[in-house]
Formats: sequence, structure tokens, C-alpha cells
Amino acid sequence: MRSIAIKIAVNGVALWVAALVIPGIHLGENADQLSTRLITILLVAILFGLINAFVKPVATFFSFPFILLTLGLFTLVVNALMLELTSGLSHALGLDFDVEHFFWDSVLGALVITLVSMVLNLVLPDGD
Repeated sequence: MRSIAIKIAVNGVALWVAALVIPGIHLGENADQLSTRLITILLVAILFGLINAFVKPVATFFSFPFILLTLGLFTLVVNALMLELTSGLSHALGLDFDVEHFFWDSVLGALVITLVSMVLNLVLPDGD
């Protein structure tokens, strides 16, 4: 249980940093109170984690020839698709998370999220 909480926290921090760095990614900006913004970040982090756990393996499997052809660089596009899917599902669930443009905002956001997650996963123990 502690490992799941750490992974959700890492996702939340990575999404928050991406929203700070990339002007086209908006996360919890319409929330008036800090607690509402933190709950939004938590719920979007859970949604992002679920999408990465269930949808990303399928997308990676079907895009494997492109990943192989580009020597792994297409993985960044798959990550951007997961971010875009998170944006679409968060709109459907009424969460305040938006990615404006697919190519630049999603791809750069996926890159930022990957880098922040890597650093945080090195620093924080997850119990595995």
C-alpha cells in the first residue's frame, strides 16, 4: 500500500512540474483553495497511473515496430498519447486538467514527466 502511495505521489509531482514548465498544460488552475487543487492533482495522478498501468502496455505492444524502427524514440510519442488520454478522461470526469496541443505540449510534457519521475524514483524508496 505504501508503494502505491509513493507512486501516486511521484505521478502527482511530475504532473504538477509539467504544468508549471509547459505553458500548454493546465492542472488545477481553476481551484480557489489549495486543498481543492491538491485533491485535483491527486485524482489526476491516480487517473494517469491507471492509464499507464492498463492502456500503455497495449499501446506499446501495438507500436513495437515503430519503437524498434526509431530505436526507442517512439516511446515518447506513446507517453504523449497517454498524457493526451489522461486529459480527455479528466474532462469527462470533471477534473481540471488540460493539454492544449498534442504535438508540442504533450510530447514536451511527457518528456518532463519522464525526467521528474526518474529523479524522484531514484530519490524515494518504493519498498520493492
